[in-house]
Parts: sequence; structure tokens; C-alpha cells
Amino acid sequence: MRPDAGAVYRRYLSAVLLHGQASARACDLGATDLYALNILELHGAMTPGELGERTGLTTGPTTRLIDRLEQAGYVRRSPSPDDRRKVIVEVVGKPARLDEVMAPARERVGEILRGYTPEQLDVLFDYFGRAATAYQEATDDLRP
Repeated sequence: MRPDAGAVYRRYLSAVLLHGQASARACDLGATDLYALNILELHGAMTPGELGERTGLTTGPTTRLIDRLEQAGYVRRSPSPDDRRKVIVEVVGKPARLDEVMAPARERVGEILRGYTPEQLDVLFDYFGRAATAYQEATDDLRP
């Protein structure tokens, strides 16, 4: 009998979310701080407004988030090369323990992935890419 796909998927998403929160705590960060660093690493420098939009934070909390990350030495604010009236936020460092904290999960997931054929991996990575887009579109639909 096949397990309930919805329950399996929710369990997976919960485990990923909880691991992210635990990883952030282990690096003396809030979960949103680590999430924001990840966004900046994946998408590159952006304005505070864009970062706020991507994290779901309003202006005040976004400013405090950037202040915390800047004080910790992880990001810097710079004038935008396109418009000097704007500021961009860019990554300049990462938590010293982040790789150490993430290593056990990366190793375990890597071990799982090594058990798949190249064709199965193609399907998995196709799913991850398409699901990320679907979640982003659904998130956009929920925003006012």
C-alpha cells in the first residue's frame, strides 16, 4: 500500500523547516536571518525592498534584519550602481559555523542521492525546479 503522499510531503517540508531553524540557532542567528542570507546568496545583491518582498517582511523588520546581518559582518549596504539614490544589500560573509552545522544533513542527503540512477536524479531535480516555481507563484498569489 502506497503511503499518503500529502502526509509524506508535509513531513518532509516540516523536517526541512525545522532543520533550517535549528541550523540558524546553532549559528546564533534567527531563522529569518539565515533565510535572508540564503536568498541573497541565491539571487545576488538586491535592494532592501526586494529583500523584504522575498522574505515576506515589511519595511521596519527588513531594516532591522539588514542591521543585524550588517553588524554580524554578513552583508553590507552599498549605493546601487544603477541609481545612486538606492541602496543594495550584498553578502560579504557567512556564519563561521554554517558549513559545520549543515554538513551532517548534506552528507545524509548526499548519501540518499547517490542511491539514485542518473535518470532518477533528472526527475528529482526537474521536480525541485518546477516545485520551487510553483511555490513562488502560489506565494505571489497570496500577497496583496
